[in-house]
Amino acid sequence: MKLISRIIFTKILFICLFSSLFAQIPQVPAEMEFADLILRINPQARREIQLDVDALHRSPKHFQVKMDRFNLYRPIIEREFRAAGVPEDLKYLVIQESGLIADAVSTSNAVGFWQFKQGTAEEVSIRVDRQVDERKNIVNSSRGAALYLRGHNRTFDNWMVSLIAYQMGAGGAKAYFGDRYRGKRIVDVDRNSHWYFKKFLAHKVAFGEQVFQLTSNTNSLRLAEVKVNGPTSLDALAKKYKVSEEHLKEMNKWTSNGKIPAGGPYYLVFVTDDQVEFETGIEPKNPEKSSNAGKSSPKYSTANSYPRIAGNTTKASQPDQITVNNLDGVQAAYTTTQDTFAEKIGIKEKRFRRWNDLEPGERVEAGEYYYTEKKKAKAEVATHIVQPGETLWSISQKYGIKLSSLKAKNRIRRDQDLKAGMVLNLQEHRKRGEDIPVVQISNPSKTVIAKNEQPVTQPKSNPVTSASSNQKATNSASLTHTVSPGETLYAISKKYGVTVDQLKSWNRIGSQNIISVGQKLTIFKP
Repeated sequence: MKLISRIIFTKILFICLFSSLFAQIPQVPAEMEFADLILRINPQARREIQLDVDALHRSPKHFQVKMDRFNLYRPIIEREFRAAGVPEDLKYLVIQESGLIADAVSTSNAVGFWQFKQGTAEEVSIRVDRQVDERKNIVNSSRGAALYLRGHNRTFDNWMVSLIAYQMGAGGAKAYFGDRYRGKRIVDVDRNSHWYFKKFLAHKVAFGEQVFQLTSNTNSLRLAEVKVNGPTSLDALAKKYKVSEEHLKEMNKWTSNGKIPAGGPYYLVFVTDDQVEFETGIEPKNPEKSSNAGKSSPKYSTANSYPRIAGNTTKASQPDQITVNNLDGVQAAYTTTQDTFAEKIGIKEKRFRRWNDLEPGERVEAGEYYYTEKKKAKAEVATHIVQPGETLWSISQKYGIKLSSLKAKNRIRRDQDLKAGMVLNLQEHRKRGEDIPVVQISNPSKTVIAKNEQPVTQPKSNPVTSASSNQKATNSASLTHTVSPGETLYAISKKYGVTVDQLKSWNRIGSQNIISVGQKLTIFKP
């Protein structure tokens, strides 16, 4: 009798659990938000989408596997979408495309998390070759997917059409929809709506709106993201981060045979329950700014500590040895061509030129620092005072800010429009019609600070950099320049309109182009 009672109780418990699971399957609403759209879904479309939602929940085990995988990768996907200005709602597309299987391959030979074909991947700066396939890298592929979707939305001005264009291409979407949805913010979803979008809505409902999850033993785990440079191997990195090589291979299928080639940075990921924070690919956040600081009497900085060089500076001319403004960089040991230099440091010439805002044919100058990864949209300080001889390019390199961003923030396009003493914004965009302030730079004794920062008294041995504070006339034909922190021979040569070779000859500087802070250089006026 007791045995029968237990059997009955077990059956009742199973029925209750099954009913609970079924009852908790999220239901497709009649109206929902997607990106910046309001979707009105008619009953027939709701039934069609609900069938897909039910199918996704049919196997609790398989559903939970996908959910665990999604929760693991989701922070990276959301970060990359936010950085590109793409609504986070579109993150559910990755489940629809690949189920978050890194090496998934479609019948049309689309590969990876976001199912890129090789040509499309290369359009959004995803590397695909015999050594590396970044379509299988969650960071690079998510960044590429965000750029691809954003590009579509610039064309269609509608995130529904942009999402469908992900599947059928911009040309196909243009032929299919025309301009019917351009700028439209309320969309009716019915039996004639595109199947791909309705399939996407099923994933958004199933994985985004659920109120019940089966317990999982992976809830305490997280995805560690590490920025690495090659050449190296997964074997060496496994020892460094105390994980198994097999696990690194499983999580980083973008590498070829466990080898990471020269260059980078590359983004290594692995699962850990360790609370130690590893270096990630996330750019550091700017410190909070006081909304009232600098409004009545703004003060600005000449930022004489930039560019900030760190790492093994004795090998600055070799790749993967130094950082420039917290970005990977390298110093040119001698003047050469872009293709020769790019080959030497192990990156593609076009990528090197794009990352450093160089024109085709422009030479790499000895002593100058160059970036081996993308520059940022903002600098770490708020402003810069233009010094004599500086150009928009030299300022962008000094702070690691994209040249296009520097120009856009200040509404200035030509070097001819620069004037010594101009205060350029390095973080915030200047308002339309707002004049660029100009300050005096001829008084070195005056304390100068960055807007919204606390004043710091400069030591006597390192005065604030200005045209008059670090140079003095020795006679009518020459002057003396005192090297400030972060300055290079190339920057100094540009400031005074002379060549690097002339500076080296006048001051007996060797082939390594080494100068030190406080060193006095003799400069003959051209």
